[in-house]
Amino acid sequence: MEPINEDDFAQVLKEAQQRQRHPRAPKRIADVMSRLLARKGYAQLQQGLEWEAAWSEAAGEQLSKNSRVGKTNRGVLEITARNSAVLQELTFQKRKLLKKLQAATGENNPKDLRFRVGEID
Repeated sequence: MEPINEDDFAQVLKEAQQRQRHPRAPKRIADVMSRLLARKGYAQLQQGLEWEAAWSEAAGEQLSKNSRVGKTNRGVLEITARNSAVLQELTFQKRKLLKKLQAATGENNPKDLRFRVGEID
């Protein structure tokens, strides 16, 4: 093992003292809360509720009764249809529905819609 040079020791000591003089700035509570909400999944829950409201408005009464909003993955919103007839109608109106959703949702716009047949609660 090499002996410690006094200059190296002085440099390390100086760096440690500088770190103590300039402590980290306090974090904004908004940043802390947004990280917490993202980590716990509350942001996804809130976004899901927003998608539900926007979908009901965009799809209209008949289509929204026979379909529901699912997950989003990389900007693609999944919509579950009650049966194949509803799925076909959604497919025919896909462009119109996507434009309405994009107008209603603000900054978290879906880039595309994916439809599938499944159980509706």
